[in-house]
Amino acid sequence: MADRLRVCALYPNLMNIYADRGNLLLLRRRCEWRGIGFELTASDLGEPLDPDAADLFYIGGGQDRDQRLCAFDLAEVKREGLHAAAARGAALLAVCGGYQLLGSSYQLGEETLPGVGLVDLETVRSDGERLIGNIAIEVDLGPLAGGTRVLAGFENHGGRTHLGPAAQPLGRVLKGHGNNGEDGREGIREGNVIGTYMHGPLLPKNAWLADWLIATALGREEPLAPLDDTFEAAAHVEARRAAGA
Repeated sequence: MADRLRVCALYPNLMNIYADRGNLLLLRRRCEWRGIGFELTASDLGEPLDPDAADLFYIGGGQDRDQRLCAFDLAEVKREGLHAAAARGAALLAVCGGYQLLGSSYQLGEETLPGVGLVDLETVRSDGERLIGNIAIEVDLGPLAGGTRVLAGFENHGGRTHLGPAAQPLGRVLKGHGNNGEDGREGIREGNVIGTYMHGPLLPKNAWLADWLIATALGREEPLAPLDDTFEAAAHVEARRAAGA
């Protein structure tokens, strides 16, 4: 059984707004506190992706200009590697702008950005108001996550994401807008691939999800050993309170 978590951050300098690099920091700390090794690498523009080089892949959100660059790089350079990684069971977490690029396309006015085609969704930039605010959703990631749980975070997106007919959301919206403000669904989950609009960052407010990602990426069949999560639990409670859940 692996005792070292290998994480690959895609475009860490371009796709890193809303302090989402904090997700990587929390993953490192929760591994170190358990005596699990942690290795962080990066894959930037023009660099093919080795599907066997990491157990967990991560992509954050970015400004429109940077998102355009990454969209074409994902589709033209990293597509094959990312699909192979997902097919072998590697975990992937994509947040906000990164989430929008997981599907078939992202329509920005008259311009269509290509998606990497890893999941069945498409996103269209809306002329309406941005979907902004604290959000809480109900999630069930199975026994490894302890059954049904609540994720709480913050959303700020102009895109409206619609899942394909067979695609499953990450969770059900309790408070907030979710993928499009209409269907009560937030994010997407397909196997070990997760996409979500929740950032700010997400994992420090939901340490249980960080543990699920670590355990899943390492191929564990049992939950990780518990930690003293007094502060993490307080952060989660405050995030839920802010969302009104």
